[in-house]
Amino acid sequence: MSCCDPLGLCEYQTNKLVRIRSVRLGSLKWSLNGAILLFICIMMLWNRKYQEFDLVVSSVTTKVKGVAQAHLPGAEDVVWDVVDYSGPLQDKNSFFVVTNIIVTKNQKQGKCPEIPSKDRLCRTDKDCEKGVWDQQSHGIQTGSCVKFDVTTKTCEVSAWCPVETRTSPPRPALLAAAENFTVLIKNNIRFPAFNFIRRNILPQMDDSYLRSCSRGSDSLCPIFRLGDIVQEAGEKFSDLAVEGGVIGIQIKWDCNLDRFMQRCLPRYSFRRLDERESNRTLYPGLNFRFAKYNTVNGVEERTLYKAFGIRFDVIVFGQAGKFSFIQLIIYIGSTLSYYALTTVFLDWLIETSCYAAESGQNYSERKVESVQDNQQRVLCVSYVDEKKLRLVKRSHKKSLQYVKPMSVLPRKEDAGHMRAVLCLLQLHVSVDSNAQPPLDCKPDQNPTRRRPTWCKCDCCSPSSLPQEQLCCRWSDGVCITSSPLFQQLVLCRSLLEAVLLYQEPLSPPAGGAQTASLRHCAYRLYISWRFGVPPTDAHPFIPSCSVWRIRKEYPSLGGQYRGFTPATAAPSTTGL
Repeated sequence: MSCCDPLGLCEYQTNKLVRIRSVRLGSLKWSLNGAILLFICIMMLWNRKYQEFDLVVSSVTTKVKGVAQAHLPGAEDVVWDVVDYSGPLQDKNSFFVVTNIIVTKNQKQGKCPEIPSKDRLCRTDKDCEKGVWDQQSHGIQTGSCVKFDVTTKTCEVSAWCPVETRTSPPRPALLAAAENFTVLIKNNIRFPAFNFIRRNILPQMDDSYLRSCSRGSDSLCPIFRLGDIVQEAGEKFSDLAVEGGVIGIQIKWDCNLDRFMQRCLPRYSFRRLDERESNRTLYPGLNFRFAKYNTVNGVEERTLYKAFGIRFDVIVFGQAGKFSFIQLIIYIGSTLSYYALTTVFLDWLIETSCYAAESGQNYSERKVESVQDNQQRVLCVSYVDEKKLRLVKRSHKKSLQYVKPMSVLPRKEDAGHMRAVLCLLQLHVSVDSNAQPPLDCKPDQNPTRRRPTWCKCDCCSPSSLPQEQLCCRWSDGVCITSSPLFQQLVLCRSLLEAVLLYQEPLSPPAGGAQTASLRHCAYRLYISWRFGVPPTDAHPFIPSCSVWRIRKEYPSLGGQYRGFTPATAAPSTTGL
């Protein structure tokens, strides 16, 4: 359709189909289509592609319960309850449980030696700079070098004295009993698109249920034992409790809100979130410091606690789906392309040796229509001293006589056309087998004319166009125009008039036929005689000697000829 043709807007174009009647191919086609349909249906039901989805909006609250007794160094056994071991790290959607501790008691504001380290050792006061501190310091240097113990001197600092000296936590953990603590997780969710609200404490869960439920017998129980959480995360509580870590409690909501398939229940899973391997050498575990203050004899004192523990992060994610006709149509439309796999597979099967060679060739010829570029036309050449046809590419530089053929094909006779011509020939002329070939076959009787180098029959006319430099022979010999059949099959006027009348029965009487029509009809008869049925998309080319002989018999009034123009409709015609 031309973009400049407004009438083209009223046209409709559709694809051309080739129907192959084959039981094997038909059975294979429907088997593959059935398998694809089954796969599509399974995936649609499995992934609920017919639904519209919405992501969860969530809020979480936790309540930890448990009491433990710990023996602190230099003190009696101390009972720890939820206020003591929960600590200040109560972030959103997380809770913290202290499992181990380092205590530094009776600290007061004053001056004391710094903990020995590579950069803090000194010999004299000159080694200590007043007012200096760094990230590892417990205080600000006073500029004095004092004894830390009998053999070591360090820089004195203004700090809470005595400074914290222990760096490694005790083993086993002082609060290892936290393994038996429990936590109640209350999770409220909402799907805004569907205005659907739910919580993990289901309506049928009453107070008596919550007092007795356990994860071992009921996966929906919202009360969890900390030891079980760590164990399901693949860790050992006694090891994790020494230096601490981070455990994730994952709650997944996968809800189906369709009326007959409604299901919306939480699923719990657990995993460790911090990097266990790298923590062995660099800042292992999780810890923080806090202090308890009191006043003794008017002097403020404090007890410093370095707490190690486990932080539990509650992570909620999920989606809800509900039937949507639009989503169903979109899914069906997107899966229709899967059926093209059947066509691709069957086409591949037909074109390969897996199928019958003759049948595959027949199917391919009927289905595929090759079209050559106008600039790369394939020409068909027939020599009188060869029984096969040559397919060559049109060249603008090299003589057509010497162009190397792309392929050589056997000649296919056009039996019906030739039978009709012979019948007409018998009606109008009789073939004289004793007839002598015409002596004058040359298009030009100029004695100074030189034979072209590409001419083999000595009857061709010189031409400056490479595509017109073609002889009727491949090797030297007699020209085809000297054959009696050339005169009777190609040049006979009565035969040409009969052929034109056969093609157009209601045309004017034969005597009124124009010379141009007779000349073009002679071209077509020559092609049918010498080429038979030319290959598809290959354009037959008439040798120069035959062209000039036909033109001499049926000349143009003005002496002007169009030359060779490849036909676009049928390969059996030409535009000479």
